[in-house]
Amino acid sequence: MIGADAIVKCLEEEGVEYVFGYPGVAICPFYNSILNSTIQTILIRTEQNAAHAASGLARVSGKAGVCAVTSGPGATNVITGIATAFADSIPLVCITGQVNSELLGSDVFQEADITGAVESFVKYSYLVKNVNDIPRIFKEAFHIASTGRRGPVLIDIPIDIQNAEIRKFAYPESVSMRTYKPTVKGNIVQIKKVAAELEKAKRQIICAGGGVLLSEGEKELLDFAQKHSIPVVSTMMGIGVMPTRHPLYFGMVGNNGKPYANRAMNESDLLIMVGARVADRAVSQPGLITNNKVLIHIDVDPAEIGKNVGPTIPLVGDAKHIFEDLLLQEFSCEHEEWIDTLNNYKIDMALKRNPNPAYVDPACFITLLSEKMEEDGVYVADVGQNQIWSCGYHIVQKGKFLTSGGMGTMGYSIPAAMGAKLADKNRQVIAVCGDGSFQMSMMELATMRQHNIPVKIIVLKNNYLGMVREYQHYTYKDNYSVVDLSGSPDLEKLSSAYDMKFLRLNNMENVNEILEDFDLLEYIESLEEGIDTFIDENYNLSGGQKKKIEIIRCLSKNSSIYILDEPLANLDADFKNKFDYILNKYFSDKTVIMIEHGNYKSDFFDRYYKFKHESIEVQNG
Repeated sequence: MIGADAIVKCLEEEGVEYVFGYPGVAICPFYNSILNSTIQTILIRTEQNAAHAASGLARVSGKAGVCAVTSGPGATNVITGIATAFADSIPLVCITGQVNSELLGSDVFQEADITGAVESFVKYSYLVKNVNDIPRIFKEAFHIASTGRRGPVLIDIPIDIQNAEIRKFAYPESVSMRTYKPTVKGNIVQIKKVAAELEKAKRQIICAGGGVLLSEGEKELLDFAQKHSIPVVSTMMGIGVMPTRHPLYFGMVGNNGKPYANRAMNESDLLIMVGARVADRAVSQPGLITNNKVLIHIDVDPAEIGKNVGPTIPLVGDAKHIFEDLLLQEFSCEHEEWIDTLNNYKIDMALKRNPNPAYVDPACFITLLSEKMEEDGVYVADVGQNQIWSCGYHIVQKGKFLTSGGMGTMGYSIPAAMGAKLADKNRQVIAVCGDGSFQMSMMELATMRQHNIPVKIIVLKNNYLGMVREYQHYTYKDNYSVVDLSGSPDLEKLSSAYDMKFLRLNNMENVNEILEDFDLLEYIESLEEGIDTFIDENYNLSGGQKKKIEIIRCLSKNSSIYILDEPLANLDADFKNKFDYILNKYFSDKTVIMIEHGNYKSDFFDRYYKFKHESIEVQNG
């Protein structure tokens, strides 16, 4: 067994199913060895996206994602993806090939000091110098990435180490690192202090961040909030800790959050900040969250507590375990008036919008999209204006909301969505991006096609780098610089080049209304190609269902003349009675010729021709 074989064996021991990457000479021994494994390799079209895809997989599976790239530019290209994962505390194990050990420091072809370059963006990095250290290093790497405050770990492996013979492969059963012992359980004395302060307070609130999701503590937080009727707000990375429409959830805080959410947090007399950094995007004025209130800061990373504001009660530990212990504490909260006040804020401070019906309104569209998604669907938002719209109007039910919050990396959504889909192939995954962010990762359409990864992609197109343009509008008085996206590709032609279905929405017309009138919306959405799915004997449809689909397809052509041949055949009595309504609603400005057996008559038609044997009887409508 050589080092490359040992690496693959380590990944198998960790239960890795997918490796995202891009090969090169310095990582070729590994990619040669993995051919003998059941682990699937996904050829990403650029290295940055390998880390993003691994991140998406990690956020859905709960396991560390893995990517593997070559030395030099391959390694440096992946840094942005690593930094993105680090900022959002996503567990990754990133493997980089390296030049021969004896050549390190010689500035040879495709040499880069990657361990030094990523120092600020990883929890830990390894340069493997001895092939026999590979099992230990990989065991430690997965442990570090997946415990405490989660994050990326990099393993740099020279090509000669990958090719070297390993004496004996033995994968460690456990890890004991003297300098790395993260705190999981919270101090019970501090937990009792939290309970005592909660009982005294009158305006309690919980601000939940991404740390709650990473700890898989959503249920515990929800149970705690419901038990004591404590309102909850979230940071951007915390969206999804509670169903969006839960009566105790009051939206996202921060510069781009809900005004009533920010007001609720500012006016509280006790704030539990859990799994969240007290950083500028979520809390633009830290003084407001410490003024005249008890601040309880809960985080698994002790370095985050007190970094920007000093808490009244610091509490180090994993969010899931903390709330488990808090649920055991006996105390009561009185704040009916506080909840009523927040509900009034929610009504009074709701934004009044008057969208132009001639265009697609992002707020309406995203809300509608959310309502049509499967309950446990995964929504992946890119960065830019589309992210702000998504944060404000996406409705989380039982699904997940993924985005790049800490780093704000454009191009994140498509590769992350691919990883999310591979993590759970039965879940619906939708990537939402702008035309700017789409062009940063559109090369991954090839990856989706090659590996058959069925992700739905929605591009909100405004022909500008919208968020930068908006900033220039307010800051530089409409002096726009380098934000015009003229020259963008024709998306329909692009999708055709990759043999993908394409739909264009230019305004908010009545597509859903049509489907709902035909009582087929839910079924059509379940079909592989929607309304255009080829219906053969494999689809167990009634004659009536087939007829309704035929009529909808006919309508979708938006023709001026329609010929309807026995449209009522096989339809149920209720729909036959509704058919006059369908005609008047959708065909009123059309020329309609309808052929029907029987004595069907409708005020819709202005003339009837009754055929009987060889005679024709003309009847005026």
